[in-house]
Order: sequence, then C-alpha cells, then structure tokens
Amino acid sequence: MKPVFTLRMPIRWGDMDAMGHVNNTVYFRYLEQARIAWFESLGHGGKDAAGHGPVIINAHMTFIRQLRYPGDIECRMSAGALGRTSFETRMEIRRTDQPEVVYAEGGAKVVWCDYAAEKSVPVPAALRALIG
Repeated sequence: MKPVFTLRMPIRWGDMDAMGHVNNTVYFRYLEQARIAWFESLGHGGKDAAGHGPVIINAHMTFIRQLRYPGDIECRMSAGALGRTSFETRMEIRRTDQPEVVYAEGGAKVVWCDYAAEKSVPVPAALRALIG
C-alpha cells in the first residue's frame, strides 16, 4: 500500500454517543470524509464528463482505542492492490496530540463505475499511475 493522502479534522461534540466516546459509525464517516477529500484533491470530486466515478463496494474497521471529544484526528490514507477496475484503500485514525497511537484502522474497496450503466470501468490512467 502506498501512502496517498492525510486529512486532519476535529472531533465534534455530536460525534459522541451515550457511552461518552465517538460512536462506531462516526469512524466510517471520518474515513469517508478523508476519501472524498483525496478524490477532490485529484479532481475526482464527483462523476467525470463521461459519467464515471468511484463507488465503495465494501468497508471495514477495527476499533483499537476510544476517541473522545475534544481533540483533532488525522486520517492517514494509503491505496494499493490495483486491479483493472478497482483498488483498495486503507486508513489509520490517530489523534494529533498522540500521533504515535493508532485509534482505529480500516479501509474500503473502490470500484470505478459508469454511473448510468451501473457497470465497472477501468480506473483512470492518472489515478492508476498515482496508486501503481
């Protein structure tokens, strides 16, 4: 896996649940935000002129430590396992005040799709070159 992007963001008060820590579903939102910010930085913020773009076909997360408000997190994203129409992403979530500690790790498989046809298409050459 090749490091491709890092995003910092605040832990919001509303991210916590009744147990007093960040709710498990919110970790997936953090990964989603980092992934979208990465795509936007590459000019793939939505579908392209041909109507092609990314679709997530699975996502996973391992919760290692509890995150709590207040604080800031850093999502470190890597990409790899490049196929013709898909690639894997991996993320580590760390607090910025404890950068040596991994709080969660997860990822998602991205398939490049023709949205109208609802079929996979080859990953764009520029993205392929970045990942490969």
